[in-house]
Amino acid sequence: MSSNRYSPRSKRNFDWITLWVLVSLLAVGWLMIFAVEYREELGGSIFNLSTSYGKQLLWLGISSMVIGACLIIHADFWKTFSFPIFIGFCFILALVPVFGQEIKGSQSWFTFGFISVQPGELAKFPTILALASFISYYKTRLARNKSFFTALGIIALPVALIMLQPDAGTALIYAGLLIVLYRFGANPIWFIIVLSIAGLFISSIVFDDFYVILSLILLASAFMITNIRRDRHPWMLVFALVLTLVIISSAMEWYAVSMITALLFCLACLGRLFLSGQERLVFILAPALILGSLFSFTSTYAFDHHLKPHQQDRINVWLQPHLCDPHGSLYNVLQSKLAIGSGGLSGKGFLEGTMTKLNYVPEQNTDFIFVTVGEEQGFIGGVAVIALYCILLIRIFMMGERMNGKFEKVFAYGVGSLLFIHFSINIGMTMGLMPVIGIPLPFMSYGGSSLLGFSLMMGVLLKLDYDSRNR
Repeated sequence: MSSNRYSPRSKRNFDWITLWVLVSLLAVGWLMIFAVEYREELGGSIFNLSTSYGKQLLWLGISSMVIGACLIIHADFWKTFSFPIFIGFCFILALVPVFGQEIKGSQSWFTFGFISVQPGELAKFPTILALASFISYYKTRLARNKSFFTALGIIALPVALIMLQPDAGTALIYAGLLIVLYRFGANPIWFIIVLSIAGLFISSIVFDDFYVILSLILLASAFMITNIRRDRHPWMLVFALVLTLVIISSAMEWYAVSMITALLFCLACLGRLFLSGQERLVFILAPALILGSLFSFTSTYAFDHHLKPHQQDRINVWLQPHLCDPHGSLYNVLQSKLAIGSGGLSGKGFLEGTMTKLNYVPEQNTDFIFVTVGEEQGFIGGVAVIALYCILLIRIFMMGERMNGKFEKVFAYGVGSLLFIHFSINIGMTMGLMPVIGIPLPFMSYGGSSLLGFSLMMGVLLKLDYDSRNR
């Protein structure tokens, strides 16, 4: 240990900017929670634990002590005990479906008196620790499938346990850690496959299967054209096929003609690739096209017959709002957009939000806390909050890039990735840009579990960065 590690000079190496941005978000969050519940005619102390702002103030105090404790604990502690902490939390997650309390349809909570704790939120911290420990191990190479799937298993274990509760919203957030795997060397083909499957699933829900499959065929054909070696034969074959279809098209419906044309064109391209010695490309594209078509049919069938009505509604609110009941599943989003829009440029003023006061937007102090910002502080206030989150994200990723150790880098990217997913989905769903999946806005939404979990992450991150800059 260097002699000046804890000297007054070394305090300059502490990331005060990140800390003050964090404090600003916490302060704004508490004020918005206060604005949601406070009523002048009722009065009362801000320390009243029967109110949400009183409880949140208690959690702010606890979280502040947690951050302070993380700054004292030696950074090597987290590296050494990352896997024991992770295994311990997984054991706790396994107990939740047995001993947990059901709140709002999910058995995701442990209740101790007037305090409820959600282990799924807290488990994000040990998951990042375990992932950072594994990736920083000198034998780990994420480009190799064995290492990649082991890392994926670390993420999948808490996700599987959370799905038993079930809490799909919290489980979905863990997908943000895939960004970490990509950043540290995982083969990009896996991410292309995942994004393709997600895009195909969404397209199959929004559009008719006919258009989805036709698009797949045309995309595959366009890709093959760019890979066919230059000669005149394939074009002659394609011309002959199209000419034949034009002759018989008068006896067929337009959609049948277009599908047959696309199929024959695709087969011609596949044949030409095979004859030109590019068999490997044929054996990749043909199965991919068949599997993609089958997946499109399967997605539509599963959505229509296997998803529960409320699950269908959540997806339709995002992708097909015209199919939803404005007084039912679409109500939250419509009221949210109306409240944000009513704030105008500069807002109605602190404690002056009429829609906030009259509880037009459900879950306004938790999942929809940003609505209060939009109504009372307007466009300017909303942009300011988004700017604070963007600054915090930039600072976190800057920490990751400037720290020397791989454990520290992976941990920083893990924190930044989860924060980014939370922030983008939560604010996006208040505007109808993302599905409503019930996740909090970090540091601002009411709730001790999310606040405590992210405080742990930020406290450890600030400590890792401080030690790294003072070595």
